[in-house]
Amino acid sequence: MANGNKKEGTPGEGPPRTREPSKEVPLTTRQGHPIHDNQNTRSVNSRGPLVLEDYPFLEKLTHFDRERIPERVVHARGAGAHGVFEAYGMAADEPVSRYTRARLFQTPGQKTPVFARFSSVIHGGHSPETLRDPRGFAVKFYTEQGNWDLVGNNLKVFFIRDPIKFPDLVHAFKPDPVTNRQDPNRLMDFCSLSPETTHMLTWLFSPWGIPASYREMQGSGVNTYKWVNTEGTSFLVKYHWRPLQKVRNLTQQQAEAIQAKDFNHATTDLYEAIARGDFPRWELQVQLMTDGDHPELNWDPLDATKLWPEEQFPLRSVGVMTLDRNPVNYFAEVEQVAFGTGVLVDGLDFSDDKLLQGRTFSYSDTQRHRVGPNYLQLPINMPRVPVATNQRDGQMTYRVDGHEAGVNPHINYEPSSRNGLRQQERMGPPPRPYVQGHVGRQPLSRPNNFQQAGERYRTLEDWERDDLISNLVSALSQCNPDIQERMVDHFTQADPEYGRRVSAGLSKAARH
Repeated sequence: MANGNKKEGTPGEGPPRTREPSKEVPLTTRQGHPIHDNQNTRSVNSRGPLVLEDYPFLEKLTHFDRERIPERVVHARGAGAHGVFEAYGMAADEPVSRYTRARLFQTPGQKTPVFARFSSVIHGGHSPETLRDPRGFAVKFYTEQGNWDLVGNNLKVFFIRDPIKFPDLVHAFKPDPVTNRQDPNRLMDFCSLSPETTHMLTWLFSPWGIPASYREMQGSGVNTYKWVNTEGTSFLVKYHWRPLQKVRNLTQQQAEAIQAKDFNHATTDLYEAIARGDFPRWELQVQLMTDGDHPELNWDPLDATKLWPEEQFPLRSVGVMTLDRNPVNYFAEVEQVAFGTGVLVDGLDFSDDKLLQGRTFSYSDTQRHRVGPNYLQLPINMPRVPVATNQRDGQMTYRVDGHEAGVNPHINYEPSSRNGLRQQERMGPPPRPYVQGHVGRQPLSRPNNFQQAGERYRTLEDWERDDLISNLVSALSQCNPDIQERMVDHFTQADPEYGRRVSAGLSKAARH
């Protein structure tokens, strides 16, 4: 019998209806500590580096890394292949040794085995490959100095510049935790309150957000790294992969037509091209800058939401990658391959890029959780050089690193006088950056959130701008009016025409 006075959530009446909160609820850590700044990690100066004692950041990121088992939280849908990287020995018209002592780049024609994995970021393991989404572009180099992982995406920039916002970004793009549906209201709500996302959104909602295939997409390391030469001098560096096939993207309509017939088109294309001997190739190019703050720029070179203009910092080709062998077992190779931005060899180093430093912690932490503490003993992840550590045991260990090299098996510590492992001599002086400043939560001093978004809009071809506006209007028309207003304001600050066209499209959509 119906009871008109029954309250929401009474047993037998089904789940309560969701409501907008009537008042703001203070944000805390899981220890109940109030969070006063959820936008910035603790760093030395506004540019970094980060400090390890940032408990709210570590709690947030370590929990985020463990949200999905066993599928990757992000980059779940992927394809991969084996290949080789061949060095030019040069950085454009200069010897590469002027900038880095990393061995894999030094000798013309030197070949390094690689494994590359391409992926979509947000969607699940069996999602259509035609969905609008950044594409991951990760390459593992099995160098003579150990492994180097170059992990990035196809759009050159990213949504955010501070890693503390990464779990929130992904949550906003993932399905609603109640309905399990993706909702433009969620992602645009986050982006409308995070103006630094405007540049990435301009890339993502244009045809560049749906590459035609993995073979026809560019790649980028996104973050700023450092190169170090034999004298210990360091240079800021950005990495870019240029496909030698060509770059080709899809409009929303083209993608939908493909999805109606095949939701594995990119995986199929890569596999079949390699199987028939049509090996895809990418040239690795770098941009270089002296190591420093560069106050003459109106944006910060460590900001992952920014491009370095090519006319100021030209692309220098350093080698070419060819993918020529398909996996034998998808799970053992493509699924279990594990990348990390902290996997660097001598001559390559970190910058103070706060997003990079956060990723460096999070990526390897994720792999230990997802694959296990001994993930580096799996064949796809093992270096091609001898490994000798004092790390022992853990889930699914099946050998002792370095035991076959003749060291004393009783000694699993260092230093020791009893034939244990010994630390090695350096190949050259390390960079010694000087760090001084106040530690605290502080935003970047040169955010410049809209200039490059406007420049990107103006460089698009007419048909690409049309598709960009159509896609944004389609998403924003499902959003609350206040979110629409904030997003239009962001696009207007990027370019007045950009904002006008989105606003006009929303007005038209509202009338229908």
